[in-house]
Amino acid sequence: MKNILVTGGCGFIGSNFIQYIINKGYFIVNLDKLTYAGNPENLINIAGKKNYRFIKGDITDKEAVRKVISKYKIDTIVNFAAESHVDRSIYGPEVFTRTNILGTQVLLDVSKSLWTNKKEGYKGKKFLQISTDEVYGSLGSTGKFKETTPLAPNSPYSASKASADLLVRSYNHTFAYPAIISRCSNNYGPYQFPEKLIPLMIINALSKKKLPVYGDGLNVRDWLFVKDHCSAIELIMRKGRIGEIYNIGGNNEWKNIDIVKLVLKYLGKPQSLIKYVMDRPGHDRRYAMDASKIMRELGWRPKHKFESGIKYTIDWYLDNKSWWQHIISGEYKNYYKKMYSGR
Repeated sequence: MKNILVTGGCGFIGSNFIQYIINKGYFIVNLDKLTYAGNPENLINIAGKKNYRFIKGDITDKEAVRKVISKYKIDTIVNFAAESHVDRSIYGPEVFTRTNILGTQVLLDVSKSLWTNKKEGYKGKKFLQISTDEVYGSLGSTGKFKETTPLAPNSPYSASKASADLLVRSYNHTFAYPAIISRCSNNYGPYQFPEKLIPLMIINALSKKKLPVYGDGLNVRDWLFVKDHCSAIELIMRKGRIGEIYNIGGNNEWKNIDIVKLVLKYLGKPQSLIKYVMDRPGHDRRYAMDASKIMRELGWRPKHKFESGIKYTIDWYLDNKSWWQHIISGEYKNYYKKMYSGR
């Protein structure tokens, strides 16, 4: 049985990952600081399982990280913990630098010191850095990001993730540290915090509020159902080659405005709810991932069609109003006002 440390496991993708692997024979320790986007309710159904532990803690806290890795004999780390919203990084980049860069460095440094074995090296150990397509920058109307595409981040968020990736790469190269980096396209699915495009549009439509669309709405993203992302991560965890980078994508490009219109159509709401607002600074025009490497080497394929995945997602928000109503009644109100009032 592998003992897995999942950092940021109460967030959107982290909690879906834990739900995905909880019954697959792993012992899972979830270390999460519980910032605004970390929600223990995402995992309430597995809280009492014998192979699961939750620990509230900060990945920038060396002693806390050391205690967890040592106490639970962690042999695999999957690092989801990150500040991840571009808009928030524009208004407050410091926390992104601290969590995404320093936090990753702490995880690397502490695990390296605990895992180093003169006889066996890092045998049986593995560190997965969960990154993003945004580190590559922006594409024109053609082409896709490959693992060899130069990094060219355009926001404080993506710059912090690119910096973390470079730290991971340096530990692998300098110390033969057993790290792998995965970079995924936009995820959608249940438990996504309502600051992100799809849940924001669903919730606003259900609340009869205007749906704010940046700029002309023609920015393009490659969308992947979160459970397909989770299946790719587990496959990389089991079979991925140390020192490699794997792109994960859905080969499913949509303009933002078309996503918004799709949500409205499914909910039976009028397009008059759409409100075009001032574009955010440095808004990347298009992302698209070439996932041929993980398909070729590890045999991964996304299983969920977008048509069924987006319907499932919308229905989940319809069926779980108490989950998101609790969220939008708190600090989120101040955030929303700051982001969209006067634009």
